[in-house]
Amino acid sequence: MVDEKLASELNAKFEGKSPQEILKYFLEIFRGKIALSSSLSFEDQAITDMMLKIDKSARIFTLDTGRLFPETYSLIDRTNMKYGINIEIFFPDYNLVQQMVQEEGINLFYNSLESRHRCCHVRKLEPLARAFKGLDVWVCGLRRGQSVTRTNMNTVEWDAKNGLMKLNPIIGWSEDDVKNYINYNGVPYNKLHDKGFPSIGCQPCTRAVKQGEDIRAGRWWWENPEHRECGLHLKN
Repeated sequence: MVDEKLASELNAKFEGKSPQEILKYFLEIFRGKIALSSSLSFEDQAITDMMLKIDKSARIFTLDTGRLFPETYSLIDRTNMKYGINIEIFFPDYNLVQQMVQEEGINLFYNSLESRHRCCHVRKLEPLARAFKGLDVWVCGLRRGQSVTRTNMNTVEWDAKNGLMKLNPIIGWSEDDVKNYINYNGVPYNKLHDKGFPSIGCQPCTRAVKQGEDIRAGRWWWENPEHRECGLHLKN
């Protein structure tokens, strides 16, 4: 049975293990019940490469919010072509999008924290819940060094809100670790990374970072740092 106790036991079991060791175990034990929820970041692209080298049939999906950068759509195609796969794409419910826009405007996320959370819920959380159906484990590319909201995260966590385990195989990696893996293995990545965008989300809510800024400073930059999550990775 997949529950919080098992997640805690597995977290202890894999303390200090390599991402490949961790992924190999979970892909074998939870075959058919595990998937990478990819944001197409440096981190998720590295994990995509690792997973497909272990299991060519590993499931990978992403969310198309309808507000992504052209470079992000290009990366989906380049990744599919390189690995001979078709990344699953989940879209928001158009009825919810229409209602939200009619009530609060097309760029409501700038109006208030509550409106931004509503947009993230409609465009990300609702389709993510659909993507989770039938899963016991979702794989993420989170790292402790990414932001103040992620410093206390572990390799294996119990996601009580969604009722499944969250696996963070590169939680302890540095930014250089990720880039070195990408470069050494020739992994496709978003060209915006070369233009000062270390973290890339929806186009209206993402900007390039300035010299000395936190790597996620370009995400929802008008908000306080402790608020800069869409709700996918907040602690319960």
